[in-house]
Amino acid sequence: MARGGQVTEDEATAPRRRPSRRSVLIAGASGLGLAGVAAGAATGVLPVSEAVQRVLGVASSSPATQLGAARVERVWSHYRNRMVDLVTLLPTKSPPRNLPMSLLLHGLRGRARTAAPTGSLNELASQVARKRTRPYGFVAVDGGDNYWHENIPGDDPMGMLLEEVPQWLRERGLGGTDGLPFACTGMSMGGFGSLLYARRRAERRQPVSALALLAPALMLSWTEMAKRRAFHDEADWASMDPLRNPTATAGVPTAVWCGTEDAFISGARRFIATTRPEIGYTARGKHGDSFNRTVVPSMVGFLGRHRPTP
Repeated sequence: MARGGQVTEDEATAPRRRPSRRSVLIAGASGLGLAGVAAGAATGVLPVSEAVQRVLGVASSSPATQLGAARVERVWSHYRNRMVDLVTLLPTKSPPRNLPMSLLLHGLRGRARTAAPTGSLNELASQVARKRTRPYGFVAVDGGDNYWHENIPGDDPMGMLLEEVPQWLRERGLGGTDGLPFACTGMSMGGFGSLLYARRRAERRQPVSALALLAPALMLSWTEMAKRRAFHDEADWASMDPLRNPTATAGVPTAVWCGTEDAFISGARRFIATTRPEIGYTARGKHGDSFNRTVVPSMVGFLGRHRPTP
């Protein structure tokens, strides 16, 4: 059911004792009238509103011309101790087995279904179809609002990313033979989380191949960060703050995009000046999708250039 431009489910009815999966597939299709509904009932490909497609980064002015496929599933996360959405964005309806995948981390008060900037799937599918980039996909999960780490005991989104996402990808024939995402893409709080994730991967000697950061939420003061209530204290934040640990992801090809009217522009500029990423792009724009959607082609192309060769 669509509500407020999002696909919704009654979480109260979801089983909580064991892992389970419920899914809906959104794919490129034509004939989204009654015939489309009938075909969807027969094939499991469900025609959905353009508003829902837009939430998943799919929609264009003509849904009938969509390329690629977006799947939304409900899975049990032991690390978060709850059901979460698992969203995969794929460049074709029938991708090759072990398709490389990039994590896609949402921002504060976001969720997996809203993680992708508008047009992300369209652009990915288009660039792959035109052979402008090699095939890969995105995977997003619900991470809560604690900057992608275990701020609350028993709710560990970073553990979910490191331990469970590779398993979920392997089960679906995605992410290479080991299921490890080759890259991490993050918006706002998800940008902070992406840098922390890359750091943890490096500590495991499993470095990511690329980092794509859209207006990463990098604060210059504890006073500002403390408002988020996402860290125990200043020392806890400092131990994970990418600006205070710039060498933690040294050597990882990185791209940063941020609007000059964005509240996080000062942190982005400091990060760019300190780390000298492959792309450090700033232009007029505010925080959110109105700016993010303008840099989607660059984001998709950057990740494609760093996609591993099978």
